[in-house]
Amino acid sequence: MLLLCLRPFSQKKPSIGVDNTVAWFREHAGTFAVTAAKLEQAIQQIKESDPATIDTAKAALIRCRADFKKIEFFFNYFFRSLTIIYNSPAVIEVEEPFLEYREPTGLQVIAALLYGKDAAISQKQLLQQAYIVSESAKDLPALLYNLPVDDAHILESIRLELISVMTLGIAGFDTPELKTGIEEARQTLTTMREVLKPYCLRLNGADSVQYYLDQAIRLTAVPVSFNDFDRLFFLTNAAMPLQLHLARFIDQSGLSINTTDVLNYNAASIFSRDALNINGIQSVDAAQALLGKQLFADKILSGNQTKSCASCHSPAKYFADGLPKSLALDGRSLVQRNAPSLLYTAWQYAQFWDGRSRTLEDQVIDVLKNPHEMNADVDSIVARLARDTGYLRRFNTAFPGKQYKHIRIGEVTAALAAYMKTLAPFDSPFDAYIKGNKQALSANQIKGFNLFMGKAACATCHSLPLFNGLVPPLYDLTAMEVIGTTADTVFSSPRLDTDSGRFIHYPIEYYLRSFKTPGLRNVAVTAPYMHHGNFPDLAAVLEFYNRGGGEGLGLKVEHQTLSPQPLNLTPAEIICIIDFLQALTDRKTPV
Repeated sequence: MLLLCLRPFSQKKPSIGVDNTVAWFREHAGTFAVTAAKLEQAIQQIKESDPATIDTAKAALIRCRADFKKIEFFFNYFFRSLTIIYNSPAVIEVEEPFLEYREPTGLQVIAALLYGKDAAISQKQLLQQAYIVSESAKDLPALLYNLPVDDAHILESIRLELISVMTLGIAGFDTPELKTGIEEARQTLTTMREVLKPYCLRLNGADSVQYYLDQAIRLTAVPVSFNDFDRLFFLTNAAMPLQLHLARFIDQSGLSINTTDVLNYNAASIFSRDALNINGIQSVDAAQALLGKQLFADKILSGNQTKSCASCHSPAKYFADGLPKSLALDGRSLVQRNAPSLLYTAWQYAQFWDGRSRTLEDQVIDVLKNPHEMNADVDSIVARLARDTGYLRRFNTAFPGKQYKHIRIGEVTAALAAYMKTLAPFDSPFDAYIKGNKQALSANQIKGFNLFMGKAACATCHSLPLFNGLVPPLYDLTAMEVIGTTADTVFSSPRLDTDSGRFIHYPIEYYLRSFKTPGLRNVAVTAPYMHHGNFPDLAAVLEFYNRGGGEGLGLKVEHQTLSPQPLNLTPAEIICIIDFLQALTDRKTPV
């Protein structure tokens, strides 16, 4: 008898929109390759004596970017690592934890050079960048070979692309020079509509998705400038309802998957408190948080038992202390940097101004051991706590099954971390407005939000919904920036601050004067500002940014990531932005 070894036959699972999506990518990848080649040709024709050739190259760049937006959703999801070739920020990045350098490439770099002061002089660099984009674009359809694509992943890619539009696209994150963010958002939304067509035709519950998607496209098609686009109206009347109904539609279709680490697709919108789950903030143990709250206010944790966590992070002062720099443990000297508010501190991946601690627990240990802050010996702390029968009882309640006789420092840090995870009220007038109370913001505050998201470019670093350095749409990174912070606010004769920032811990030139992008919730009530606390008010902060940071003020700042171009904000516009920042103040804070 002849025995045959047969491989099991696996029939391809019937799909709804895979063929349509793959065909879309293949077609528009080809179009992108054509416009990328034309961009390269236009750059080759640049002549210093003929400014019109630069204008021609700029127009070719805008067309090329528009075509890239037609396939960006697919790239960002299925080829995320390759996206850096085409549309990465025009700054050098250091990939952690391996500290690998990544040179900027692609369309954003081309834009920075083309719109710079010496575009013709930069022609060689422009050609290098254009060649990279053009050559790599030629073989894009080959990426589809054996690529596992199914309906669930396509729909998730659309979810993520919508978040990108809401947080980055309308803010002009990748178009700071071109100011084409709204037009590109419309192109992205139109692409989403085409990709979703087969699903809307064959699955139930598509009416609301189609309605709000069409509404979003109509709003981005209104003929207004980038600066004049009403982003708050767009978010509340189109994008947020679209996100809600898209989630329901996908869930009802049975095609819902979540490949992200932190996004909660069951949240009503990206602005919901439960939209993100960073550092386990959505699963805090109540008993541990209660214990952490008591420890936070107890001077027993400091070396000489004269200072508590609340000494520098007072609940009455929005968990800051109102000082440029806090008093050190000796009561005379000062600590190295300004004490930021701890509200929303858990909603990020880097702690301290220089981002040296990745977890809240590591942050606690650092503060406890710091000779200028708590100057505590870990063994002495746990010994003191163990001698207190009340604390022993509370630790056993918070960490059941341990049966404590000797308290461990790991449980001390875990309790404090649990408490800090609760410090996120989401109770500001802005939150009330987003939830539907249209009286919660004044006309000036609405204008201020739109300036924040548009002309002032604040949201390109302080991203929604936390207004901190969490990078959408995956929220898997906390950004560090070099802004050229001056030593004080005497901008007529500016001096660079001497603090090296992250460079102290990672001596890499791109980290020199690099600091974490801080959160702006409650910023109006937690002055003074910057890592050194030398900017007394928000007016000074806005003036610094309005002038283009240190480099814009005429200082030599190596690797400044902030654009040195002036924002040209008027005094009235600055007042509106400050009014909006006041609307980020929580009405009730944890105590």
